[in-house]
Amino acid sequence: MKCKRTVYAVNLFLFGIILFSGLITSCGGKNEKEKNVLTVQAEQGWISYYEAAAKRVQEANPNTEIKLIEVGAFDHLDKIDATDASNQDVADLFAIPADRLYGLAENEVLASIDSKKLAAELGGWTDFDSGLGGNLKINNEYLAFPLNIETLITFVNVTNAQKDGIDYSKPFEISNTKDADKILLPLFDAWYGVAATNSANIELLSKKSDNVLFSDITSEFNNLSNDKKEAIKIIYEYWKLNYKNKTPLFDPEAGWGYIDTEFSNGNKGVIRLGGPWDTASISEQTNGNFAIFPIDHITLNGKPLLHWKGGWGLAINSRIEKDADKYALALQMIKEIVNPKYAAEFFKATGKILENVPADVYEKLDLEKTEKEVIKAVIASYTLSPARPLFKEWGKVWDTWRNAILSWNSVNPQTVEEAYKELKASFDAMMTNFNM
Repeated sequence: MKCKRTVYAVNLFLFGIILFSGLITSCGGKNEKEKNVLTVQAEQGWISYYEAAAKRVQEANPNTEIKLIEVGAFDHLDKIDATDASNQDVADLFAIPADRLYGLAENEVLASIDSKKLAAELGGWTDFDSGLGGNLKINNEYLAFPLNIETLITFVNVTNAQKDGIDYSKPFEISNTKDADKILLPLFDAWYGVAATNSANIELLSKKSDNVLFSDITSEFNNLSNDKKEAIKIIYEYWKLNYKNKTPLFDPEAGWGYIDTEFSNGNKGVIRLGGPWDTASISEQTNGNFAIFPIDHITLNGKPLLHWKGGWGLAINSRIEKDADKYALALQMIKEIVNPKYAAEFFKATGKILENVPADVYEKLDLEKTEKEVIKAVIASYTLSPARPLFKEWGKVWDTWRNAILSWNSVNPQTVEEAYKELKASFDAMMTNFNM
């Protein structure tokens, strides 16, 4: 009887162990590793490309899942601004324009990235820091990895040029134009206006070596260098030409539609500035008969217009910086998104150009002729241009420049000196606010 009781007790004990083990396993205990989940922001048009990249990463990393959050980049940034990095609606990995870097860093949203190591693994850079990569660094920390380069190029309406007997293969000098409709430049908008000021090395706002802010436009007109004075004069005369001919080019509401209308076939527009994002609409306006050139196809005082080495980066949310597995997965997703092997697919899906893929390599890829011409022009323009200023104070320049240029419409300055006084007054006020 005693033996039976002992056997019964042993069996009951063993059954308890088995039951307890089963409960632990079913509850996701240490015997089963939790799935590593990464959330990634993607715009609607990017989804198919990002899905393919995510699939490659997941196949190489079992027990992982990459969830795409379909949301526009700027809408996503608005969400970050309204909350913080810990908000679960904010992705672990997301795209940012370079000019948002400093503000996001200040709010501790961005994780540090070993970008030099990533760049070496991907290949294609000869001097990583001289391009977008270096522009995505604050002090000694890289806070985003280059997603794509961005700058302005020029488009020519071939039909309109030929109608007027214009040799469009040669650069267009702004100061030589006698017809307000030929060269269409919305210079009141600083995004385009800097193409003119950069050509003469005019600093709308910059920092000295000791980080003190300064602007060339606070100098007296006569104290500017000859090149800078001439550039301001040509900008003023370009405005005056449009003012006298009563075009709406310098109207911030009507100007954009005016450019599109005049650049359409049968009208007078011959050349305009734009970006890859404008290609589809320009093709429609010209019935496909247009030519693409780098930004230096327009000159000011004999010097090429210059935009910026602008672009976008991929940023990792600071909340996952200490989660080694999730952070490593984010790095792998970055590598797949910007993998040079898929440069053609990346451009077709997003219209974005990789910094580490040369024009001659793009030329050999499975892309349409127009796509290759756009890419070639962007890369050439990007190479010519200076780095984009990213410090947050530069954000004040947008309205300062716009308001000053548009003030000419009401003041109607009769000389470049009078026009410059309006510019100087606006920039003096801006600088005073910085020093308060």
